[in-house]
Amino acid sequence: MSNLYLIRHGQAGTRDAYDSLSDLGRRQSQLLGHYFRSQDIRFKSSFCGEMCRQQQTAREVKAGYGDGFPDVVVDSGWSEFDLDRMYREIAPPMCAGNAEFRQEYEAMRQQLRTCRGEHDAGVHRRWLPCDTAVVNAWIRNDYPYAGESWQQFQKRVAACHSRMSSSRHDNVAVFTSATPIAIWAGLALDIADERVMKIAGVLHNASLTIVQIRDERLRLFMLNATPHLVSKDLRTFR
Repeated sequence: MSNLYLIRHGQAGTRDAYDSLSDLGRRQSQLLGHYFRSQDIRFKSSFCGEMCRQQQTAREVKAGYGDGFPDVVVDSGWSEFDLDRMYREIAPPMCAGNAEFRQEYEAMRQQLRTCRGEHDAGVHRRWLPCDTAVVNAWIRNDYPYAGESWQQFQKRVAACHSRMSSSRHDNVAVFTSATPIAIWAGLALDIADERVMKIAGVLHNASLTIVQIRDERLRLFMLNATPHLVSKDLRTFR
């Protein structure tokens, strides 16, 4: 039996610099490390995806935890899907054939051109309708896309456990992103694919989800917990 502590990365930067933690994201991550230490939670091993925001979260949690936190192994299997690439390849044909999407997409681009900074307009801190539309089109395979398919992405994330060497009663820390966590929660709950993104959409930054693996069976013990973020100002989605 092993317990996977699935940790979403802390708050990231603006849309044009999303793969790096904000100051608040670093604080959220450090507080999680303090929490693990205060609860005497000990980890046998730790992993993270290859994205900068995931690795930065791991470093900040490790710093907050102090001595005794295991070295973090980078495993690209835990990386999030590539939303920027989806926009580059899927948005143009969607704009050509979907007037509603084209309007939403142009509105987002206009906000990005005119916003005065990270906290302006909300465009950087909200998941917008055009984001949902692009991701759903990718999941349904509606348009040609040379990158990873939804099915390939799911298989990649689910296969991560096969590369972990864990013993009975081990705790394993995993620093990843919302969708990989949602995929693992979905596997534990045996839910349909279309509901996975609904789980991903409610996960807080630096939140904690625990999945127990026992005899190859998955059990969801905790979802989207933030006991270390006691102030409302510390809890963010994006």
